[in-house]
Amino acid sequence: MMKTDFDDRNRTGHAALRLVVAIVALLNLAYFGVEFAVALRIGSVSLFADSVDFLEDTSVNLLILVALNWTARNRARLGMALAAILLIPGLATLWTAWNKVAAPVAPDPFALSLTGLGALGVNLFCALMLARFRHRGGSLTRAAFLSARNDAFANLAIIGAAMVTAYVWRAAWPDLIVGLGIAAMNVDAAREVWSAARREHRAAA
Repeated sequence: MMKTDFDDRNRTGHAALRLVVAIVALLNLAYFGVEFAVALRIGSVSLFADSVDFLEDTSVNLLILVALNWTARNRARLGMALAAILLIPGLATLWTAWNKVAAPVAPDPFALSLTGLGALGVNLFCALMLARFRHRGGSLTRAAFLSARNDAFANLAIIGAAMVTAYVWRAAWPDLIVGLGIAAMNVDAAREVWSAARREHRAAA
């Protein structure tokens, strides 16, 4: 009877995790479209970097949804692959930043702050939903939680850059600096996920 109760609880927790991951994936995909459109319209490096983050988060959560029933070893392998995926926004941001240096025009601070505030709301909601599952599913759910958490910090920096641009320094550099900071956060998140996945792979072996 005790084993049956444990199995039932485990299945219930598994179903709850799948639902949360699916909701997070849909939210990230929806806001990617919003943020990417605004980034192109106002020429913002930080919003571009963050929009690519939303697309990457969508991919991560969809992969997690597929891999939840896999063996521990295969989940660890996918965790290492996700660490590589986490690097993609950083590389895209560097390319965008390079182009921005050639034409350093300040983005519209109002649109920048409003879009950053919307992104903050989405990421905080996703991080809160994922927080109770971050120790389940190994490096996969850790990747999703870290990504949402880091994006929330990045959104605060975007809002700060908008305030600086509006009231202190009307230039492209605050936005550019924040964009590069987001790229650095993605590299650190990738390192954490890679390390966790390697530990899981060794334990499974």
